[in-house]
Amino acid sequence: MDNQFQQLKHLGAGDFQHLNGSLETHLQGTEALLREWQADDILRTAGLFHAAYGTAGFDEQMVSLSKRAEIADVIGVEAEALVYLYCSCDRDVVFPQFSGQKSIQFKDRFTGDVFSLKENQCRYFCELTVANELELVKSSASFKAQYGRGLLTLFTSMNNYLSEHAIASYEQLLQ
Repeated sequence: MDNQFQQLKHLGAGDFQHLNGSLETHLQGTEALLREWQADDILRTAGLFHAAYGTAGFDEQMVSLSKRAEIADVIGVEAEALVYLYCSCDRDVVFPQFSGQKSIQFKDRFTGDVFSLKENQCRYFCELTVANELELVKSSASFKAQYGRGLLTLFTSMNNYLSEHAIASYEQLLQ
C-alpha cells in the first residue's frame, strides 16, 4: 500500500496538516485500524485514501476529481469508487438517516445527485466512517471530548452495518 501512496503523490497528491499532524499519518492510522478489524483489501485501501478528494469535514483535496480514472488505475476501481463515495458524502443529509431508516438516500455533495445506497456500499461506508473518526479519537483527547458523545450516537445508529470489530472498538473508546 505504501507503493500506491507513492504513486498518488506522483499524480499530484500532497500532504496537508491534519488534526494532530499530517494527513498522511491520519490516513495510515485509519488503514491500520481497518487492518486490526480484519477488513478486506478494498476497504483497507479505501481507508488509506479516504480523503483523496476532500471530505465534508476536510476540504483539502489531495488529488483533483478529474484524476479519478488514474487513481482507479493505482488503487483499483472498487476502492476508488468507495473513496469517491466517502469524499462525496453530504453528511448533513446522510448521517441522520441511519437512525431508523432502512433505505439510506445518499446525497453527493459534488454533483447534488441523490440515490439509494446498496447494502454493501452502506457497510463499507459505515465501517470507513467509524475507522476515520476513531483514528481521530485515539490521537486527540480534545477531539474525543468535543465530538465523542455525538460520534457514539452516530455509530450506534450504524450498528446494523458495522462489523463486530468496529462496534467493539467504538464501544471501548467512546463509552
